[in-house]
Amino acid sequence: MRLNRTYVVAIHDVLTAAGAFVLGLLLRRGSDDFWQESSPFMLEGLLMFAGIAAVVFWRTRIYRSLWRYVSLRDVIELIKAASLVVLIFLPALFAITRLEAFPRSSLIIILILLLVLLIGPRVAYRAYVERGMSGLLERNEGKRVPVLLVGAGAAADEFIRSTTSGASSGYRVVGLLDEDVAKRGLHIRGVKVFGTIDNLPDALRKLRRQGLRPQRLILADERVAPERVRAMLEAADGFGLSFTRLPRLTDFRTDQAHGIELKPIAIEDLLGRPQTVLDRAGMKALIQNKRVCVTGAGGTIGAELVRQISSYGPARLVLIDHSEFNLYAIDAELQTSHPTLPRAALIADVRERARLDAIFARERLDLVFHAAALKHVPIVEDNPNEGVLTNVIGTKNVADACVEAGIGAMVLISTDKAVDPLSVMGATKRIAESYCQAKGADRDARRRTHFVTVRFGNVLGSSGSVVPLFQRQIAAGGPVTVTHPDVTRFFMTTREAVELVLQASALGAQEDEPSIFVLDMGTPIKIADLARQMIRLAGRQPERDIKIQFTGLRAGEKLHEALFHDSERQGDAGLAGLYRAISRPLDAAQVARQVDELGAAARAGLTPRTLALINALVPEYRADETTKQATH
Repeated sequence: MRLNRTYVVAIHDVLTAAGAFVLGLLLRRGSDDFWQESSPFMLEGLLMFAGIAAVVFWRTRIYRSLWRYVSLRDVIELIKAASLVVLIFLPALFAITRLEAFPRSSLIIILILLLVLLIGPRVAYRAYVERGMSGLLERNEGKRVPVLLVGAGAAADEFIRSTTSGASSGYRVVGLLDEDVAKRGLHIRGVKVFGTIDNLPDALRKLRRQGLRPQRLILADERVAPERVRAMLEAADGFGLSFTRLPRLTDFRTDQAHGIELKPIAIEDLLGRPQTVLDRAGMKALIQNKRVCVTGAGGTIGAELVRQISSYGPARLVLIDHSEFNLYAIDAELQTSHPTLPRAALIADVRERARLDAIFARERLDLVFHAAALKHVPIVEDNPNEGVLTNVIGTKNVADACVEAGIGAMVLISTDKAVDPLSVMGATKRIAESYCQAKGADRDARRRTHFVTVRFGNVLGSSGSVVPLFQRQIAAGGPVTVTHPDVTRFFMTTREAVELVLQASALGAQEDEPSIFVLDMGTPIKIADLARQMIRLAGRQPERDIKIQFTGLRAGEKLHEALFHDSERQGDAGLAGLYRAISRPLDAAQVARQVDELGAAARAGLTPRTLALINALVPEYRADETTKQATH
């Protein structure tokens, strides 16, 4: 019958305690008179000391840690347990024998021996296992992949240790790079830091001379700036190295017996920015115990809004979408992640005002996030009337229904394409912004509903983003199509964008005046550079393995997007990651009249009049300019 490892270790520790007690007295008394002087208390003391040790070790669970992974933390726990045994034993023995024949100084000797006998075998066993693994690894050096780590910190130390203990023994770390120049020349577990990523060529030359040419570059520091990650990707590509990263600290397994699983470098690693510090208490106060609605709940932004809102404990969550499948998908996801959250999944089109009025009146909402929109620039360009009916009239319907139902706040999700738009999509979103601003400026409406607009650029992986398109084209072997060599766009992860939307909503909902918040999108990214980076991430060479084909700007597309109109002033929102757009006041009655005319033209299918009315509402939009720029 196989013995349980835990019982074996527990018996070992108790016998160790008994042995330390006897040996401590022997060292204190000497062998000549040991038994004669110790016999009055030996039996009681031995049984008591071993019994106390058994109870303390059981309560502190020191026998449950794996010896092969013993660490400083385990040693500290052993010291605490051994000290506690001695501290309990002394008064207990005093109560029985008054310590008349017991030498008090022997307790120090017993404690030292107990620590040595508890810690020593554990450390020795780990050293034996690692040395044994090292010998095995040395015999299999030819089968291990030599790698170079970027980042000489805790994650690198953990990975190097994992490669020597068998958990990740398929790799051999032959060098380190770190952005901190002060670490150059230092060693971690015998592995040298060669310098920063700029010293990669020199490090490779030195390692090659030693017969240690790395085959892979591994990012082991999640704090490295995205522009440096991009430089590493290009450097690795230039030297024929594959480029991966270690898991983030939150992804590490606690059971290292399974090894540390390397992760591919994701596009988010190249484009992300340092995490913004958010006022989560304010976001929670906005949503907790409130009845919240999200339109376009099945879309990229809408679905992420639903996920994050549900984590803040709303009283009820109403999902609205005109796509049955998208609505089903996000509702099914909620059923798994938040099965007890009261919710309703409703098929509705924001173009239908009566349907919205009925829903809002029945649900008695406190807050509405309006994310429903047509977002594909070329498609809306070819279907301008539909773009107007969804993006303009849909927003008007939601805003008017919010005021009619007395809903506390409405948040409009807008886009950078609404700034100096060349496209129908951008112009319709600009009109939607203007309508909400005008509605919020109206005193009667403002008393019932606060209006907040949040404007931001592209989100990675959304249905309208180039990222999924590039991924499909790369998987098919190319070519990757880019409209123009110089075209740039702002990018942000969906999670970060929605977090900042909620943050802006929490700020705007507390203000009397209508607000436009603009997310800090960082530096615009060249789409051609993005395409090259994605090709490299797929392990291919741009132009050699996969071609990049420039197709020309399409109707409605701009070379560069902006986040503020020329007529707007950029203000401070009081929080990192957010700005405030301060615009000129609008005549609410005039805007409402023009929007009604625009809606009538769109419903009638009068495209020339629709475009002319868009132009009247958005003077910077010129329908003929879109085709003119697309040809250049």
